[in-house]
Amino acid sequence: MSNPTRYTVIGAGHGGKAMAAHLALMGKTVTLYNRTYSHIEVIGMRGGLDLESYEGGPHGFVKIAKVTSDMAEAIAEAEVIMVVLPSSAHAEVTQKMAPALKDGQIIILHPGRTGGAIEVEKVLRDNDCKADVTISEAETFIYASRSDGPAQARIFRIKEAVPLAALPARRTQSVLDAIHDIYPQFIDGVNVLHTGLNNMGAIFHPALTILNAGWIEATFGDFEFYINGVTPSVARVLEALDRERVTVASSLGIRARTAMEWLELAYNVSGEDLHEAIHNQPGYYGIKAPSTLKHRYIFEDVPMSLVPIASFGQRFGVNVRAMDSMIRLACLIHRTDYWRKGRTMEKLGINNLSVGELTEFVTTGQRD
Repeated sequence: MSNPTRYTVIGAGHGGKAMAAHLALMGKTVTLYNRTYSHIEVIGMRGGLDLESYEGGPHGFVKIAKVTSDMAEAIAEAEVIMVVLPSSAHAEVTQKMAPALKDGQIIILHPGRTGGAIEVEKVLRDNDCKADVTISEAETFIYASRSDGPAQARIFRIKEAVPLAALPARRTQSVLDAIHDIYPQFIDGVNVLHTGLNNMGAIFHPALTILNAGWIEATFGDFEFYINGVTPSVARVLEALDRERVTVASSLGIRARTAMEWLELAYNVSGEDLHEAIHNQPGYYGIKAPSTLKHRYIFEDVPMSLVPIASFGQRFGVNVRAMDSMIRLACLIHRTDYWRKGRTMEKLGINNLSVGELTEFVTTGQRD
């Protein structure tokens, strides 16, 4: 597919609105879908979105071609489907898409977290979807954004490089080629195991929230999350979680970036240890903690990030006791079973695959 023009954005949260507005500003025909129409009604009435941005960034009022809560209508003419939702909603939205998908369409998860594209592929198979679509996932969300109102979006920053991988990986280049005219920032992410196991949110978000649970509840998040919340002992827990993630990746033949390497790559900061490196990142100053423990840092990042990484570790003989501890604490705090809800290898339909078979699957799409 060469330079597609018709895009559908699934999800009208802060990220979905920012992406829809930016795509439209770049000349694409954009449909915006949200399952609850009342959340997008004002956009429909106005016929578009107001986009604000950083100095010199994309801005202005932009027309959105179609605003709908009807999935079949939303994707009927789409060439590229951008899924901008919490990863905990990927399975549900895929079920809704399955009957309406058509050959040649591209689905991109923004981001996939860990196992996102694999989950989407399984849901499509389970729903007997015969359409030849290309599923892909970004390693992280390309925008730092927020919603300023029902028909307003704001972009603070656009990342300069975001790895992306298709399932199977042999289709990655075709996805990159299709969106290169608008998103040259996306680069080859090797395969969806690489994008999933380089998920840094899995390390930072749940543990920081859980280990600061008392402070969050007492102050409603009125402290600097990455500064006051990352004490030396908290940083040591983060380092333990990160070692487990990197070791799990190694068991699959993958050289994952460490948290220290990621901080240097993303922000050009370093330190003697993770505590010092985080405190050397000026962008972390001023970011407040979540105001409540009912936050996506737990209800999304635990089942969709920590659980699949820990599940890979258990399957391939890696000690993941630190991750398991965080998962179990999250289960207690939220009174729910995130192991049951999460993306385990069994739920992803890949628990019987060896490392070689798993690598073959993400590379070629063949399971046997």
